[in-house]
Amino acid sequence: MRMRNKPWAMDFLNEHGHIVDTDSSYAGNIQGFFPSKQPIHVEIGTGMGSFIIEMAKRNPGINYVGIELDKNVLIRVVEKVKEQELDNIKLVLLDARKLEEYFGEEEVERIYLNFSDPWPKNRHEKRRLTHEGFLEGYRKIMYREGHVEFKTDNRSLFEFSLRSMNNYGMAFEEVILDLHADEPPENIRTEYENKFSAQGNKIYRLKASF
Repeated sequence: MRMRNKPWAMDFLNEHGHIVDTDSSYAGNIQGFFPSKQPIHVEIGTGMGSFIIEMAKRNPGINYVGIELDKNVLIRVVEKVKEQELDNIKLVLLDARKLEEYFGEEEVERIYLNFSDPWPKNRHEKRRLTHEGFLEGYRKIMYREGHVEFKTDNRSLFEFSLRSMNNYGMAFEEVILDLHADEPPENIRTEYENKFSAQGNKIYRLKASF
């Protein structure tokens, strides 16, 4: 999600260092960023934060980490975390390609990929967050019994993800081809999810483990 550039964005984020890590200060010690040690769940690409914030509200016994590369997007997420006074969410300004540098081995229990950029051109497939290059990184930081949850409205990306995960040897715990046809109560909609569903697009979801 791209937003208009705000020249003051980094100053704002740095002023809220108790919520967002802008310089990888907690790399290798993410638990030290939270007031209490709890299982770590990571969302890669926070959007405007509705998903991760609702997850944190519903599950106070889990520590949530939102990874986002766009500093302008993070401003709004920080504001929402402050409004909700949630202490089990922390945000990290980070490129997803550097996850292995930030998190330790088997440190993460679950990874959420919600409406990631589909990168539709074949020459860009290595940038897709379900490409084997990213899967290898997830495997290294993920607890052995953890899993990846992926949602998209893009059928081509969903099919690519199924092939990529299958070729990598992952086990599918759930594959849903029309999530909203019989929407489970635990589903938390993102901003994009509501937008694409309103346009008549089907929402696809899968859960897979290593």
